[in-house]
Amino acid sequence: MSSELLDALEVLEKQKGISRDVLIEAIEAALVTAYKRNFNQAQNVRVDLNLDTGTMLVYSRKDVVEEVEDDRLQISLEDAHAINPVYEIGDIVEEEVTPRNFGRIAAQTAKQVVTQRVREAERGLIFEEYVDRADDIVNGIVERMDARNLYVGLGKVEAVLPQTEQMPNESYQPHDRIKVYITKVERTTRGPQVFVSRTHPGLLRRLFENEVPEIYDGIVEIKSIAREAGDRSKISVHATDEEVDPVGSCVGSRGGRVQTIVNELGGEKIDIVEWSEDPVVFVANALSPSKVLDVQVSEDDKSTTVVVPDYQLSLAIGKRGQNARLAAKLTGWKIDIKSETDARELGIYPSAESAAIQSADDEDADGFDFYDEEE
Repeated sequence: MSSELLDALEVLEKQKGISRDVLIEAIEAALVTAYKRNFNQAQNVRVDLNLDTGTMLVYSRKDVVEEVEDDRLQISLEDAHAINPVYEIGDIVEEEVTPRNFGRIAAQTAKQVVTQRVREAERGLIFEEYVDRADDIVNGIVERMDARNLYVGLGKVEAVLPQTEQMPNESYQPHDRIKVYITKVERTTRGPQVFVSRTHPGLLRRLFENEVPEIYDGIVEIKSIAREAGDRSKISVHATDEEVDPVGSCVGSRGGRVQTIVNELGGEKIDIVEWSEDPVVFVANALSPSKVLDVQVSEDDKSTTVVVPDYQLSLAIGKRGQNARLAAKLTGWKIDIKSETDARELGIYPSAESAAIQSADDEDADGFDFYDEEE
């Protein structure tokens, strides 16, 4: 082995973080295989690399036995004593068998091993870097696409954006810059594989954390998210400080903070509502922008009956039931919406909870909807 290769190993140890001892062990193991393959040898051998001189020696290894059955793997006690009288049954005798022209094969094999280990080490470093970034958002560049997936360059690795994770209201072109949410990172035979999403609720959470300092600092908490990507989302927030308005913090001055997020999501409508541990108040808030007159709770099956003004029934339900569906996902409660007229005819309105709903509505503290209320 040349001194240049040893110098290269030291450089790799510093630049790639690969231990030189690990590389040496890998090269020795590869040289054993190369020796057996190129010289048609089946005996046990050991390769010794001298780091000081840069030389390489091959030693055959034979077990000392009373009766030899395979002279490639065994040596008699008599023959062993001819080499050194101290040998006993069960010892291993080593004899140098380095071929004269083994240097060229050794250099080529060492180069292949180093190249492979460097590639594996780089893949390992990339995996460790991105596995720690799962559930985070990153900036990427659209590189290419096929019938099923979009491939996004993240710098050191190319991430996969499956068709099911792409926004239905977006079209992508090569060289487009987009923000993506890392859903998982896997090891594969071809290196680390990163999967990303544009539809995951976690993307919305991370965008709010980046845009709203109060969320990043923990003053405002995101309690739950319900999202139908590309169309509409609802997010519930709560302030740990009573003097902080959680909804207003997320909206920002003149809607500046939430507008940035809406733009990033291609115009996706966003409802921001205040979370409450009281399901009556929380469900009423979640149905924003509709006005709610009454919420009746059934703890047994975790369902609610909600009464709204007649003229706001369609707004409360939303297009194709979207507003009610998102509110149910956001709160975790089943929601049955009835108009005021129907509720009175059924004799279920007004109820004891209606006064509390009206009081909260008068304070105008139920939420913020960042879009045109016309459905």
